[in-house]
Amino acid sequence: MAGERTIRKGQCHCGAVRFEAELVDDLNTIRRCTCSYCRMRGAVVVSAVTGGVRVLEGAEVLTSYRFNTRTAEHFFCSRCGIYTHHQRRSDPLQYGVNVACLEGLSPFDFEAVPVVDGVRHPNDTGQPARQAGILRFIPTDETANQ
Repeated sequence: MAGERTIRKGQCHCGAVRFEAELVDDLNTIRRCTCSYCRMRGAVVVSAVTGGVRVLEGAEVLTSYRFNTRTAEHFFCSRCGIYTHHQRRSDPLQYGVNVACLEGLSPFDFEAVPVVDGVRHPNDTGQPARQAGILRFIPTDETANQ
C-alpha cells in the first residue's frame, strides 16, 4: 500500500555500524542521483521519514562528509568505508538510505531504478526535481542464478 512505513535493519560492510531505517514508502522511493558525489559513489537509495534513521551500534565509527552548500551530510563507516545514509539537501529533515546496506536487499534486485537530476538540483534552479532517466538492470546468466 502506498505511503506504508516500513522499518528495515541495515549495516555497513564490516558490521561495525548497525542501524534501523523507517522508510517513507518502503522501497517505492528507490532512486539514484546524478550529482557529482552520488554519481561517483553509484549508490541506490530509498527515503527514510524525518528522523527515521536510528544508529543501534557504531555511532562512534560513523564519519561524515559535506560539500558544496554543506547542507547534505553523507555518513559512512570509518573502518570499511561504506556509505550507509545521508541527510538530504532537498529536505534536511529526511534521509536517504543505501539499499545495499539493508538486510536481504541488493541494488541489483530491482529491474529499473529512476535517476533524478541532482546536477540541476531544485534548490539551485527553483524548479521541481527532474527525472534524468532510468537505470535498467538486465540479468545475466550469472546474476539470474544467484
